Amino acid sequence: MVVWSDHVAVWSGPRSQGLAVWSGCVVWLRGMAAWSGRVVWSCRRGPHDPTSRNMFPPNLVQAAGFQYQTLLTRPTDEELAAYREKVGNDSAEMPKEMFKISGNYREGSNIIGLVVFAIVFGIVISMMKKQGEILLQFFTAMSEAMMYLTRIVIWLSPVGVCFLIAAKILELESFSVLLGQLGMYFLTVLIGLTVHGFVVLLLLYTLVVRKLPFGFVANIVQPLATAFGTSSSSATLPLTIAALEEKNGVDPRIARFVLPIGATINMDGTALYEAVAAIFIAQVRGVTLGLGQIIAISITATAASIGAAGIPQAGLVTMVMVLDTVGLPAGDVSLILAVDWLLDRFRTTINVLGDSLGAGIVNHLSKRELEKMGAHDGDVIKVENGIEATQM
Repeated sequence: MVVWSDHVAVWSGPRSQGLAVWSGCVVWLRGMAAWSGRVVWSCRRGPHDPTSRNMFPPNLVQAAGFQYQTLLTRPTDEELAAYREKVGNDSAEMPKEMFKISGNYREGSNIIGLVVFAIVFGIVISMMKKQGEILLQFFTAMSEAMMYLTRIVIWLSPVGVCFLIAAKILELESFSVLLGQLGMYFLTVLIGLTVHGFVVLLLLYTLVVRKLPFGFVANIVQPLATAFGTSSSSATLPLTIAALEEKNGVDPRIARFVLPIGATINMDGTALYEAVAAIFIAQVRGVTLGLGQIIAISITATAASIGAAGIPQAGLVTMVMVLDTVGLPAGDVSLILAVDWLLDRFRTTINVLGDSLGAGIVNHLSKRELEKMGAHDGDVIKVENGIEATQM
């Protein structure tokens, strides 16, 4: 969402995406994960990724290839027997204070540390203003080059993806079990997207605008259908702008400012999908996720979705970052490829819906500012009976 008041535009896309992530996590952990009972909210044993420490890596070179982890080593059987004899209880468990704690670095990019550095570095560049323009142009060009490279890989990927899926299927002990889990994963993502898109976002619009959102949503059915068909929020952008300006009366200055930013940054559906997908893959692999790792997944999914491009299945590229955060191999993305092409259409639709509702909220909050700006520029916005008309 974007909030524009008193001539200040504050991007709060991560907040909306954070809601999406936690909606998906809650639906999966509370509703579906109990189906197999593999996801455990426990921090008593095994390696636990200290998120706060990884947020501040000692250097970027190390962060590119290694993550810090804390190892909580259980006492030996001899130590446990001695403790039980001491307390006189044959079933007593040793207190956590007696566990041995050690730390080391394991292979895998420290995505959280890199993202934190990128955010701070970006803020500093923006504060430098003209002096930072060279760096801004450099990183913009690098981003475009990487996107071009990604498009080439996407064009060449169908054959490779086919063999990836085949290899993963052969590794599985029970294919029928995977089909059942994949169906539950598909259903979970759909439920999460539905709750976030048609409950959370519509409720937010209603509370801010003080108006039922059904008419607003009905006027953007064509862009939503196009988003579902193309799986690209960027390709849908012209239709979204036209629908908001012509049917919903959103000021062109708002629509043409908010929507392009939203198509690039605000990826609610993608954030939710990446969080649920990471938990699902961990469940299939039998990996126990602690609370710290759940939080790490949520933070990384929100940050990674901001960097996802508005092209079909761009979430798969950033999905690798989320998996790497909890030490899952990037190759496990192939476990969800069978249904990702369809889920991509649903999450793109939610992305476009969030952008449109955000533009509607900004338009409502900025009426007075727009009138002053219009009077100053000779483009007066008059509001009569709730209908906005532009005089040239």
